[in-house]
Amino acid sequence: MSEGAVRIVVVDDHTVMRAGVVALLADENSIEIVGEAGDGRAALDLVERYDPDVALVDLRMPVLDGVATTTEIVARYPRTRVLILTTYDTDAEIERGVEAGAVGYLLKDTTREQLVDAVHAAARGETVLAPRVAAKLVARMRRPAQEPLTDRETEVLGAVADGLTNAEIGRRLVIGEATVKTHLLRLFAKLDVNDRTRAVVVAMERGLLRRP
Repeated sequence: MSEGAVRIVVVDDHTVMRAGVVALLADENSIEIVGEAGDGRAALDLVERYDPDVALVDLRMPVLDGVATTTEIVARYPRTRVLILTTYDTDAEIERGVEAGAVGYLLKDTTREQLVDAVHAAARGETVLAPRVAAKLVARMRRPAQEPLTDRETEVLGAVADGLTNAEIGRRLVIGEATVKTHLLRLFAKLDVNDRTRAVVVAMERGLLRRP
């Protein structure tokens, strides 16, 4: 295990699925799996015990479901980022997960490479969305192309251009991380993009964001 590896816990009530995720990441030197749990309550115990960088959390679990688990982790252990990894991609499930405070939402058909990249991005506090999830959110939140960014959305995008994480943006603007994610999703929809880098590029191309 390399020094500075991202420390994660894997939370899924399906033993075979959980074992599969662990197997995918077991040989990745930049990631250390410090615990596994089969329900949300056990996950909270693991997070308290090991203080991981990232919790990979399924949505539908016994005792405490993924949304409730995410909400608890965000409130009680804010250093740990929650990355949802699930088979469910309905609009309602996606919105519940994002609104609970997860930094990312992946589907279980993701590749090993995508999962590794997502874990590292989540550890940095970056928003990570599976392409299908991003497309659903953009379609649901789409606004007319002519609609301008709000002042707050422009401030958030400027902070993204400065390389800040969601947590750092929240501190700069004195707003919560969940609010930052909401602003990002709305400006993604307005700019018709799926990620932070493309949002900055498109905004600059349209003259909506000017850098010194």
